[in-house]
Amino acid sequence: MASRKPNALKGLQALPQALVDSSADKRLDVLRQVAAGCSISQAAREVGISYKAAWQAIDTLSSLSGQPLVDRTVGGAGGGGAQITAQGQQLLALADALAQARQQVLTRFAGGRVLAAGLGLRTSMRNQLPCTVLRCEAVADDDPTVWVHAESAGGAVLRASVTRESADLLALEPGRPVLLLCKATAVIVATGSAPLESHDLATCRLGGKVERITAGGVRDEVVLALKGGGHWVGFAPHPFAARVGAVATASMGAASLVVALPE
Repeated sequence: MASRKPNALKGLQALPQALVDSSADKRLDVLRQVAAGCSISQAAREVGISYKAAWQAIDTLSSLSGQPLVDRTVGGAGGGGAQITAQGQQLLALADALAQARQQVLTRFAGGRVLAAGLGLRTSMRNQLPCTVLRCEAVADDDPTVWVHAESAGGAVLRASVTRESADLLALEPGRPVLLLCKATAVIVATGSAPLESHDLATCRLGGKVERITAGGVRDEVVLALKGGGHWVGFAPHPFAARVGAVATASMGAASLVVALPE
């Protein structure tokens, strides 16, 4: 029995990893329904998502925590059964405790919800822009992805490409606050203003003023100050022609944008 203690401790330490991702709201809801005795199909109906999205929720949480959270049986009229594991129960208890502690901290500080937005998100992506969802648009009837149209505080409209299951799990509905994330290395900066409207759905453009330029041998790193607040970082061929204060445009693929929920 003694040999199992290190593994058990390691598993317990890994559980918080499933809570780092702030998009875990509906994923945890699915796990709660399973804990209440629901099958995966029943849990999906209760949460209001597809059966496939429900399994995606369980798989993602299990991968993040590094251990199985649900024991499953395949087959049967209901699509198979499911039972929450002890580790799954621990994760739910930890999530509830963290939610209570977070609420207690926020109530102590005026405006705490605004200040805390995104602070729990640990990622290498330097570009993190608060936006509001305008709408979700199906790419095609038989396509598994959707366009998520979101607007920044400065009025810029960006499009992210996500799967239908991810849109369901994040409850991406009009008016939902989100964070749009993007790797700086996926952004190309050019001089000049962004077009008012782009007919190329696969490409997004974001206009701003050059705030800082870091010269490199082949590429220059360019930081843009955005209208409405915030910054966006990208790269341009060296030497970058614009000066600090000039208008420039950042371009990136819609598929390079990641949608996250702020804390």
